[in-house]
Amino acid sequence: MSFSMEVASEDVLKAVVEEQVKPIPDELVKLKTQAEQNVQTIMALDLDSLEKRKNILNTVENFGLETMKASSQKNALLQVTVGKLSKSGDEGGVVAKGLGELQLQMKDLDPSGIDFVKRGFLGKLFNPLRAYFLQYEKADAVIANIIEMLTKGKVGLKDDNTTLLIEQHALRELTKKLRKEIQLITFMDESIETQIAIAKSQNEDREKIQFITEEVLFPLRQRTMDMQAMMAVNQQGFITFEVVIRNNKELIRGVDRACTVSVAALRVAVTAASALANQRVVLKQLTALNATTNTFIEHTGQMLKQQGVEIQKGAIESNISAESLRKAFADSFEALHAISTYKQDALPKMRETIAQFRELAESGEQQILRLEKGNAIGM
Repeated sequence: MSFSMEVASEDVLKAVVEEQVKPIPDELVKLKTQAEQNVQTIMALDLDSLEKRKNILNTVENFGLETMKASSQKNALLQVTVGKLSKSGDEGGVVAKGLGELQLQMKDLDPSGIDFVKRGFLGKLFNPLRAYFLQYEKADAVIANIIEMLTKGKVGLKDDNTTLLIEQHALRELTKKLRKEIQLITFMDESIETQIAIAKSQNEDREKIQFITEEVLFPLRQRTMDMQAMMAVNQQGFITFEVVIRNNKELIRGVDRACTVSVAALRVAVTAASALANQRVVLKQLTALNATTNTFIEHTGQMLKQQGVEIQKGAIESNISAESLRKAFADSFEALHAISTYKQDALPKMRETIAQFRELAESGEQQILRLEKGNAIGM
């Protein structure tokens, strides 16, 4: 068979078996020669010789029996072997049990369904990430034991394949031998039929023709049918061995994938979950910080907007009003004018008052002088 990655069908496998057990041309020539010699011996039989008749009948009767018996034993062994393998491959088998336990462990450790960020009161008391990794550490030892069990199961599958290959080889050799014997008996059948037709056309001994037809050709064809049936059984057995071997190889690859790819995928998922959980915490803190920063910025902007307007307004309003200044100047001018008018009006009055004060002063001075003179006389 040429190299192929496709799984062969039963028909293809059957064709391969037939090709492997088919006699080669040189063998066909030898078998045909042997068949012709056997038929010549049969056709030259002396019916009066009981010993020769018995010898030929025994030869025909026992032809192929040994090969058929050995083939039957191999097929019985096949049934036992496949039955044993089927029991080891059921749910209680090492590989099946190990794969089932590994699946349960991986389901329990699936990080996709776990909320690593607990909120509320429980979030302060319970750290889901820490609890998850404690669970993973415990499960990691269990997974290691499962992988060890699967590895042993894989070794068992390889040993089974070695046994199956040996049995398959033995069955194939028996099938080759059976195929050659069927080919020989087929050549003999064809040759006997031809010789009987010639004998009938030449009006040879009718009793001899009848003996060869009924006692030799008839059981010979019966044996051919039996051997062909056994040949089919052998082919089916060979195919069964091949299917079991190939399935075991697939199981071995499956175990390898479970022990490498699946476990590696679990560990990657766990690592990614841890990183993502930590990132989620940091992201949450950054989001909160950014929200606070944004609030500050918004408040600052609002304050700048409000206070800026007030400052501009205050700066403008804090300047002296032109109207107030005009009024102030007008009031000042009026006051100055009033003062000037007051001074102008007051000057004559002041002159009069001064004159009055001077008159009073002179009168007072005279009075004082009189007082002083009186005082001097009284002394």
